[in-house]
This record gives sequence, structure tokens and C-alpha cells, in this order.
Amino acid sequence: MKTPSSAPNAAATGRRKAASNGLGERLTVWLQGLAPRERKAVSIAGWIVGLALLWWVLLGPAFNTLRKAPAQHAALDTQIAQMQRMAASAEQLKEQNSAPIPSRGAAQSSLTQATAPLGATGQVSIQGDRAILTLRGVSPDALALWLSQVRVNARLTPVSAQIDRRGNPEGWHGQITVAGPGLGSTAP
Repeated sequence: MKTPSSAPNAAATGRRKAASNGLGERLTVWLQGLAPRERKAVSIAGWIVGLALLWWVLLGPAFNTLRKAPAQHAALDTQIAQMQRMAASAEQLKEQNSAPIPSRGAAQSSLTQATAPLGATGQVSIQGDRAILTLRGVSPDALALWLSQVRVNARLTPVSAQIDRRGNPEGWHGQITVAGPGLGSTAP
């Protein structure tokens, strides 16, 4: 037995089916009334529209994705490599922080050894729990090496820096102050 609410839905569905059947019948009658040449032109136009829709909806986006895939893959590879370098750097810092704190004498010795290759362009002085490197035309590479050696061997990190190039693009002038547990400083 039909419920009162389903009766209007069934009637609407029946009207839609009748309308679509009527539309299909009218289209068939209209096509039958065309000349064979016109029927062929309408058929070709229908195929062209159908193929265009197939391209825009299914094939075009897929080809676009395939075309962009190598560039996206390369970008992701670059990001992965950068993340792996950052993870390795974090692991290295973790290992360094877990190493025993060097004694004051060992830290001073490491600082002196790291400063020796700078020669006359770099001079270090220790003042309490800090060390000050005075720069006179130190090359960027030599400064980077010094900072790395001091961080790793003496466990000292920069706490302040006043450096500039003073018209000399080849080297740095100024001072860098480093501190750390090796010199007795608790907060670098």
C-alpha cells in the first residue's frame, strides 16, 4: 500500500520518465525528418562534442598531471634532501651536547688551536667565562672554519658579534664573543 507522501514522488518520477521518453521520441522523429546529409552532419557534430567533453573531463586533467609530475617530483626530492641534512645536523648537535663538558684548560687549548691558522688576522683573548676573537681581514671561509671548530671542540658558541667588511670584500673586521660551559659560562 502506498503512503500519502510517496504518491506525489511516484507521480513526479512517472512524469519525468514520460517527458524523457517524449523528448527521445521527438528527437528521433526530428532526426528521421532530416536529409541523410544533414543527419550525418548532426552525427559528426555530436561525436565532436562528445570527444571534446571526454577530453576536458577525463583525459586533459590526467595528461596535465603527468606533464607536471617530473617537476613536482624534483621539488619533493629537494625538500627530502634538505630535511635529511637538517636531521643529520640535529643528530650531530645532539651527540655533541651529550659529550662531556671539556675542562677550562681543554677549552682554552681548543680555542688556541682553532685560532692558530688565522695567524695575524685573528687574535683571541679570554676574559673570565668568555673569549673574544678580534678579526683583522679574516676570510669568510676561515671564520666559518674557526666557528665550527670552536663549537665542536671547545663547546663554545657566539653570544655577540660586531663585524663588518670595512670596504674589504675579502675579509671581516671586528669582534666575536663566544661563551660556553668549557669556560665556565652556564648560558652561552
